[in-house]
Amino acid sequence: MSEPEGRSEEGWGGGRAPEASGRHSMTGRRARLFGRGPAVPGSRQTDPEAADASPVPVAEAERAAVSPPAPAIALTIDALGRKCPIPIIMLAEQIRDVPLGAVVAVLADDPAAYTDIPSWCMMKAHEFAGYQELPPGGWALYIRRRL
Repeated sequence: MSEPEGRSEEGWGGGRAPEASGRHSMTGRRARLFGRGPAVPGSRQTDPEAADASPVPVAEAERAAVSPPAPAIALTIDALGRKCPIPIIMLAEQIRDVPLGAVVAVLADDPAAYTDIPSWCMMKAHEFAGYQELPPGGWALYIRRRL
């Protein structure tokens, strides 16, 4: 077999493929991910000998999340029980009825609305201001009108 023009074994990292040299040249992030490099600073150690050294602080993600208070709502759209794309259509029709900077709450229980409404906000240059889970199921999705 002939090699492609301009490419030789030397062109692929100093003459040898990593398999031929018997070692892998992983550096940086890939090496840490695959356990061949230095540990990431602040990472948890699983070595039993190192467990006695010092306790590792609890990460932010492991703390109990406290949901922020809901913003002041100018309009609530009840789309519970409606399937995609009806919640977005209802939002698109009614968001013009609120002043700029006001917040619209869309109540929806369709999983597609949970992902589609933030995407719609980005496409239409509105601000997705967050969400809260509803006790009976579903979400209250908050949209701040920007245009």
